[in-house]
Amino acid sequence: MHIGIIGMGLIGGSLAKSLKSRGMARHILGVEANIEHGKQAIGLGLIDEIVPLQTAIETCDLIVLAVPVNAIIEILPEVLDQVTHQTVLDVGSTKSQISLSVEGHPARGRYVACHPMAGTEFSGPQAAVEKLFEGKCNVVCNPEKSDADAVQKVVHLFESIGMYTIYQDAQLHDMHAAYVSHMSHVSSIALALTVLHKEKSEEEIFRLASGGFRSTVRLAKSNPATWIPIFEQNREHLLDVLDEHITVLSKFRSLLIKKDFKTFHQLMEEANSIKNIINTA
Repeated sequence: MHIGIIGMGLIGGSLAKSLKSRGMARHILGVEANIEHGKQAIGLGLIDEIVPLQTAIETCDLIVLAVPVNAIIEILPEVLDQVTHQTVLDVGSTKSQISLSVEGHPARGRYVACHPMAGTEFSGPQAAVEKLFEGKCNVVCNPEKSDADAVQKVVHLFESIGMYTIYQDAQLHDMHAAYVSHMSHVSSIALALTVLHKEKSEEEIFRLASGGFRSTVRLAKSNPATWIPIFEQNREHLLDVLDEHITVLSKFRSLLIKKDFKTFHQLMEEANSIKNIINTA
């Protein structure tokens, strides 16, 4: 199978690396606007060559859009304008607006809306991880709007690199993603800014920071070019989650003021039950 991957970042690069290591692609073409990233992707062996978008569309059986979600909305209709038999998928972290951008398109059936739930805080071709997707969930949204053979090909592709598949409505996906992914980034960014504003000495932060702090602020190192468009597209769901989060934080503040550590203890025990969900997910 000939595969074209548009965008040689963490997800696009990791997908290419995973597919190559499992022999799932005879030839992988990359499309990359950043010349340096294109050179790195070839040098790292992630892809066989960098080509223009037009060449990838004409040559490949399967085309993956692995660019920021705002760019996906711009590129996806252009790609679908030119496909015939090819399967097109995106790996964006939001789904509703992307899906709406091609609603009613004559080639809509050749497009499969996906979100492989995997990632790190790093970006660029050098961040590619071969086993990034193993044991993780791939969400396929509104499969009834895609051709059956296209869905089957995409599901097989991701399951071949160790993922399992669930199916969701795009709106429902975006709401859930706001809770389990997007809010985590906002919280991490907020904590990082709070500490940076409070602690003027970076040396002291470095000396005192331990595993807990480092893991909590890890996502604050994520690429703004990737995440700001996600926040923009999922703004409404993210606002709902943020309102709930602020309410809980305000409650914690009130308990500290009142020195009500008994209630704080009860709430912490309640929060501990998250392990029952995470450990079995």
